[in-house]
Parts: sequence; C-alpha cells; structure tokens
Amino acid sequence: MNNSSKKDRGLLVILSGFSGAGKGTVIRELMKRYDNYALSVSATTRKPRPGEQEGVSYFFKEEDEFLQMIQRGELLEYAKYVDHYYGTPAAYVDRNLDEGRDVILEIEIQGALKVKEKRPDAMMIFVTPPSAEELKKRLTGRGTETEEVIDARMRRAAEEAEGMEKYDYILVNDDLDTCVEQLHQLIRMQHMAASHQKAFIGEIQKELLALSYI
Repeated sequence: MNNSSKKDRGLLVILSGFSGAGKGTVIRELMKRYDNYALSVSATTRKPRPGEQEGVSYFFKEEDEFLQMIQRGELLEYAKYVDHYYGTPAAYVDRNLDEGRDVILEIEIQGALKVKEKRPDAMMIFVTPPSAEELKKRLTGRGTETEEVIDARMRRAAEEAEGMEKYDYILVNDDLDTCVEQLHQLIRMQHMAASHQKAFIGEIQKELLALSYI
C-alpha cells in the first residue's frame, strides 16, 4: 500500500475573529509562505469596484442569478447586507478541495455555523488578540475610525465572544509570525485526524483482514 500515491482531498478551514484581530493579515501571510492554500471567493450581487477582478475578488452575479443559486442549493451560506447578497459558492470550494488544496473561508460567526451545518468536517478556528485591551488598541491604532465606530466594534466583539466556544481552536494573534506558523501546523495536524483518514483506515483494515487469512 502506498498512501502517498494519491493526493489527499483538502480541508475546508473556517476562519473567524473579531474586527481588528488581524485575520486578513494572517491569511495573506499564510498564503504567501505556503502554496497549498486557496482562499474562498464569495459571490455577490453588488457591482465591481475599481481594481476588482471576476473570480478573484468576487464572482459578480445579477440578483436573479444569485437567487437561482440559492434555490439550487449551490451556496454553502449566504446573507444580505445593505441591499446586496453575498454567499459562498460550493462549486469553487469543492474544486479546490478536490485538487488537494486547503480552502480558507474567512467569515463571521453566523455564516460559519451555517457552513458547519452543511460541512460538519470543516475545521473552525477563531482568531483573537491576547486581550480586550489589545483589541481596542489595534482598532484605535488604525486611525481610520471614529470613537463611536470603535465603541460599536467593541460591543460587537463582546457579542461575538459568546460564540467562541463553538470553534475547534482559538488562535491568539499576539505575534504575527508565530500566529501564522501555529495556524499552518494546526491545519497540518488536522489532516492526520482519524475523521480525515477514512480512506486510509478502510484500506489498511481490508489489507490486514486479507493477510490474516493467508
């Protein structure tokens, strides 16, 4: 038996976290360092902004087309924000998984739980700063938001914290380099979980059964 001869299917990794936790930076650095990851691309009904590319930034859809995708069950999750729909196309995710890539889906808690319902084998990771004080410091340090917006984001973070225990892993983003490497190692380890090794387990069980009767 040569278990390495067949390329393993990738893992779906759901990444959530507070606004200001540094999720985007962590994901960008992860993908820069390692070539076995793919970032999930969302579909949306809003119009492209300057510099956005079809299939890279988003899959841009007309509203009737998006609604048909919902009816056909082609979205892992979807939501409507400010008159526009956003959703995660299953086909894009599955194509990358089948090609052996681990797909990173950056999404908020409500959407994450919807995806988990449809894909119970998905790995859920929540990114957080080491403390609430550090979170507020990072939000303030951006220098792009008013005190009212920062306060609103902190209140939102307090609400989101209620759902942290639903995740498989809590990843503390204190040092970027450490956080990126910890994320990579968590995903590598998850590949070895028994729940992701069913084909290998079945194969070795059959071989042992056959050999035991020789």
